[in-house]
Amino acid sequence: MSSMTTTDTSVRTEHDLLGARQVPADVYWGIHTLRAIENYPISGSAVGAMPHLIRAYAQVKQACALANNDVGALAADKAKAIVWACQRVAIDPWTWAAQFPIDAFQGGAGTSTNMNVNEVLANLALERLGHPKGRYDVIHPNDDVNMAQSTNDTYPTALRLAIYAALYTMSSVKIAALQHAFQLKAAEFADVIKIGRTELQDAVPMTLGQEFSSFEVLMAKERHHIEYAATALLEVNLGATAIGTGINTPPGYSERVIAHLREILKLPVVQAPNLFEATSDCGAYVTAHGACKRVAIKLSKICNDLRLLSSGPRAGLGEIRLPERAAGSSIMPAKVNPVIPEVVNEVAFKVLGNDHAVTLAAEAGQLQLNAFEPLIAQSTFESIRLLTGALETLRANCVEGIEACPDVTRAYARESISLVTYLVPLLGHAECDNIGRECSRTGETVRQVVLRQGLMSPEQLDAVLPVA
Repeated sequence: MSSMTTTDTSVRTEHDLLGARQVPADVYWGIHTLRAIENYPISGSAVGAMPHLIRAYAQVKQACALANNDVGALAADKAKAIVWACQRVAIDPWTWAAQFPIDAFQGGAGTSTNMNVNEVLANLALERLGHPKGRYDVIHPNDDVNMAQSTNDTYPTALRLAIYAALYTMSSVKIAALQHAFQLKAAEFADVIKIGRTELQDAVPMTLGQEFSSFEVLMAKERHHIEYAATALLEVNLGATAIGTGINTPPGYSERVIAHLREILKLPVVQAPNLFEATSDCGAYVTAHGACKRVAIKLSKICNDLRLLSSGPRAGLGEIRLPERAAGSSIMPAKVNPVIPEVVNEVAFKVLGNDHAVTLAAEAGQLQLNAFEPLIAQSTFESIRLLTGALETLRANCVEGIEACPDVTRAYARESISLVTYLVPLLGHAECDNIGRECSRTGETVRQVVLRQGLMSPEQLDAVLPVA
């Protein structure tokens, strides 16, 4: 892959297996990236839109360069320049997003992405050494940047580490913030008595604070589950090269590259005990996206509840008021809809669809490799990005501004026939059935029927019933 002199200074000519092509002179990517741009005009969403993957890939390449230098396979000047390039990309991947223009959907098990990374890092390293882009006789994308590596071990390693980082950021920042918002609301609504409901029918009284405390615990559990699921991503196949044999790796390289990766990331990264299994298996991705699916399911359930509790304002439950975020109708004046919970529901549905895509892609591996990890990458990062936005908007634009309607909740609780449940230990189940039927027939409250029938005194009822 050497460069050729051209009279047009706006381009440079590069070679690959298939021939020669002109590449824009100012870009850091090269001929392999160009072919991938042409081959995959699919979604309009580029690898550059996945900054966690770009950062992780640069960190993997940095570890590889250091390991190759350690074992004497890569000259010190080349290693130093490549490491500098890796650090420059990793520190701010968003700045370099335009240099990773390949579509997220691609064939080849991620080979195009790996070559894109190799080319960008090689040309950055060349600049560091004072050479023009394309001087691959000085630093070569394959021979130097990709030394002792394959797409089949670098891509999965980078993807695992990138998903790990993205999951932890979502969990520790966005889920934690929503959890705290529910905690504050649970305290605020601690004394708001209301009726609980099972199967959309009256159950027994509770407080609105208790209802919101369940939302807080849901989020706390999802944070714990994400952290548990993410740990499997720290087992990587770096050093496996093509299929797990470690072909073309010098003695000592495998141990050194994992040690450097641990040091760069400050994480307990380990090499998989069986590199053949680790190169072909995608189970860790299924578990990781499964954690995203769980978050989506819990968020959707919470939003369903918020929409029900706020329904009305006159003909629904009307137990809480959601912040008014937009006019709700182009034809009905004064209508306001629960648009924030609705959009979070939509995100949840999309994440569930992505989970199915990840499952199918993971299942589709054949023999020593799974060719569909780019789909897993696109689906997983999209899910994390959507969930991150949904968590933020649900907190900031909805939960923090929710208000209780205590007069409404107390009235429902006072009039609910389910209050008769408190009398079962005193009057027995059969008698309480009769009281309930009488309430249904006459429209009276439990208190009114019990007093009319002389079954208990007002003082006895006050001592037992949670609402007057």
